Amino acid sequence: MKLPPLKSLPVFEAVARLNSFSLAAEELHITQSAVSHHVKSLENHLGEQLFLRSGRKLELTQEGRSYLDSITSSLNQIARATEQVKGATEAKLRLAVYSSFAVYWLIPRLPNLKRQFPNLELTIEMTFSEPELSDRTADCFITIETNKRGFEFEYFYTERLFPVCSQGMYQQIKAELNADTDEDLLTILEAQPEALAKFPLITSYSMYDKYAEDWRRWFDEQKVVMPDNVMFHRFSHLMLAQEAAIHSLGIALVNDYMYNENEPQDGLVKIPCFYHNAKDKFYLAFKQSRKHEPALQQLRSWLMKEFNTLVEN
Repeated sequence: MKLPPLKSLPVFEAVARLNSFSLAAEELHITQSAVSHHVKSLENHLGEQLFLRSGRKLELTQEGRSYLDSITSSLNQIARATEQVKGATEAKLRLAVYSSFAVYWLIPRLPNLKRQFPNLELTIEMTFSEPELSDRTADCFITIETNKRGFEFEYFYTERLFPVCSQGMYQQIKAELNADTDEDLLTILEAQPEALAKFPLITSYSMYDKYAEDWRRWFDEQKVVMPDNVMFHRFSHLMLAQEAAIHSLGIALVNDYMYNENEPQDGLVKIPCFYHNAKDKFYLAFKQSRKHEPALQQLRSWLMKEFNTLVEN
């Protein structure tokens, strides 16, 4: 078995993760010259350059990125195996999640997770786009991606969108549509879903990479064509669209985890009408080799239980 200089591997990983020789030296409690020596020794052994250095700028080469992906998982497994043998009781896990999911759904429920699994130390890595499925990013992911070699994808949720608005706008909608009660409004909108287009609609770009596409699909599911004269307020992200609805700019389409009708917040009201099944299905992704780790098993079981409750509501 021909192994590389093993002491150099955690040094290389630290430099790549921190993108700095000096920061790696500080973290590892060695000198910067020692860090340089370890990296050079590893490069000599591999016969490949791992970093491109241009002044103060440091960048992994293609070979460096590939090698980092390969060894990071092995180093993490060695660390976890060592902790288990030493009888470590804390379980550490990094979870990469979308920003809106983290802010509106996950963080409010973390106290419940902590009560159920007090030894689980969860670090949240918030992303605004599809996260890179790599040990360098996190240990597990909530993602819409379903294809990455060596990963397992466990389905748990299909996104649903439904109209919400502020209390003030809701009363305005009922008044203008001559609906005395919520039941009256439901009857009117079931017969004429296009009646919502009489009011300002809030659209977000992030859902379908196109403004107004979320509402067009909602109207399509109601078997009507979206009127041409709709007044739209446009926002890049669903989080901004919800905030705009809170401040009475119009009617927004939000999803299950952003709005809990059993515990409504910020004065929003769910308009009694149809919801729209969005295109995205969400999965919990993790490396197949880590499937049976206790920390991951704890997070999986908790997530599935919480989302079953969400769907039932």
